[in-house]
Amino acid sequence: MSVKAKGKTSLKDVARSLGVSPATVSNAFNRPDQLSPELRERILQTARSLGYSPDPLARGLRRGRAGAVGVLYADRLRYTFADPVAGLFMQGLGQVVEEANLGMLLVPKRINQESLVAQAAVDGFVVYSIPNNSPTIQTVLARRLPTVVVDYPPIEGLPAVNVDDFGGARQAAQHLLELGHRRIGVVSLEYTVDAKGGFASLERQSIPQHTAVVNRLDGYRSALEAAGLDWAQVPVWEVAENLIEEGERGGLAMLELSPRPTALLCMSDQVAFGVYQACRARGIRIPEDLSVVGFDDIPETARTAPPLTTIHQPLLDKGLWAGRLLMAAIRGEPLELSGLLPTRLVVRGSTARPEEGVGQPNR
Repeated sequence: MSVKAKGKTSLKDVARSLGVSPATVSNAFNRPDQLSPELRERILQTARSLGYSPDPLARGLRRGRAGAVGVLYADRLRYTFADPVAGLFMQGLGQVVEEANLGMLLVPKRINQESLVAQAAVDGFVVYSIPNNSPTIQTVLARRLPTVVVDYPPIEGLPAVNVDDFGGARQAAQHLLELGHRRIGVVSLEYTVDAKGGFASLERQSIPQHTAVVNRLDGYRSALEAAGLDWAQVPVWEVAENLIEEGERGGLAMLELSPRPTALLCMSDQVAFGVYQACRARGIRIPEDLSVVGFDDIPETARTAPPLTTIHQPLLDKGLWAGRLLMAAIRGEPLELSGLLPTRLVVRGSTARPEEGVGQPNR
């Protein structure tokens, strides 16, 4: 038996040690149905003993496929596994990717996204809710790979998946107005990647970098101004991150206002859960003293006390649709380039009419 004493073991070394052709060894890894189980197992055992393993990148290049899709998003890696909204989206996307026998390469923020995107061995990209001004998108486009953008302004020639955030936010505000609330506050998601949290001036409200935040803020404002309220008098708290503790921080700040809002529009359910904690800490009853509306309709909203009134967006379907569009693009199949997923108001126990004489308008 003759093998290399130094250096990396090659496929040819394995073939030579067994007295078979390199194609036979390749079949053991890539086309096992072409070999008998006994021969394949003998090849695999020999490969392990010699320290040989196939180069996945080289295999992908030979096949014309990398065998994975890249998913870019604007949050930390650990946040993706903790946030229910991201989790449901990834579940839907992952289902389609798995059915296509592909893997997923997650590319979070706070790493060198552009460098990784430029070098990633992937067959296509899903760009999920990254800042509208992110330079990473140009790196993605330069790769000229099949790409789907999600919660992002449409790009000519690329399929896009967006949600009716404006309409959903308008429904949420209209619901409170119809209950008789006129002293309404907003606990908003962050506007920039370096957000610190705090009350947002009108100037600050003009710079959000995420499509969903822009549209939800505009939806709230549209409904309140149509009802005759002065938006400049509506208190808006911007969280530093979409976390329960950040929602609690914003809720506590709102409860310190005088006069205090009778209702809060929360730009996510996670933020609304934080407001719940703030109310418990201050002895404020929901909905008797304060009505709260969330956004997303994650499963936990039906199990809170009281159950949370919120705006439903089809998170799982969003992931499924993004995945199907990407698979169609990879296969060169006809596809619909854009669409808008619907939202709807889900009324539960966290909203009620304000106490008589309490709901004074924002003027």
